[in-house]
Amino acid sequence: MTIQPRHLILKLVLGADDETLSARAAIACCALFGIQENSVRVALNRLAADGLVESFERGRYRLGPQAAALAGEVRTWRAAEARARAWHGGYVAVHVGGLGRTDRAALRTRERAFGLLGFRELETDLFVRPDNLAGGVAGVRERLAKQGVPAPVFLASDLDADRDARARALWDGKALSRQYVTTREKLERWLAKSDDLSREAAARESFLLGSSAIRTIVFDPLLPAPLVDVDARRAFVQAVKELDERGHAIWRSLFSRLHHAEAAA
Repeated sequence: MTIQPRHLILKLVLGADDETLSARAAIACCALFGIQENSVRVALNRLAADGLVESFERGRYRLGPQAAALAGEVRTWRAAEARARAWHGGYVAVHVGGLGRTDRAALRTRERAFGLLGFRELETDLFVRPDNLAGGVAGVRERLAKQGVPAPVFLASDLDADRDARARALWDGKALSRQYVTTREKLERWLAKSDDLSREAAARESFLLGSSAIRTIVFDPLLPAPLVDVDARRAFVQAVKELDERGHAIWRSLFSRLHHAEAAA
């Protein structure tokens, strides 16, 4: 798995207890993944230029203003299940016909926002997802607006049988349910052996496993039953929480060692 230094640095900042990272710590942590110091410094400069991180004191960085919306979404992964509610058959719908198709940056923003909220295209310019998120239509409208998608959002209920069938088929619920089970089993196997690993290997592996699993949760459409196995998803999320706690303990130990080294230098 190829790790891009800018992505790794952003995740390190997000995962740090105080959400800050020194350049020295970034270099040492990236070295665990075979990333050279020059590549780290270039990545930090580019992240700063893009507003994704900012330097607030010499050699130390925190998240920048352009990363705030994404960071807010990522931080909510632990409460993912709490955002789901009972489904009564309706859909939250978004019509994007008036937003245009030529602005590539806007299209990327829209695509990412729809990915985070689990929308799929039912018909041209009409995207839907089950209306089972806490906050309903108003909550989805607010989240989309914060992410730069000012489109009309409304409730679509009483779809005709054909459209309802096509809407339900937009997501592969069986594949999602299988993924919950297989990934949970993989994480549980790693947790069982993690104490036997070196600190560096444990840090590297916990980061890779955790990043992948958390991303799965962040971009999970949070479908309701009967579209997915909700119990399997809950068990998967619990396993990710356990891995995240173990990983944070490992990385805290690593950061503590780096901090003492910085203080002694």
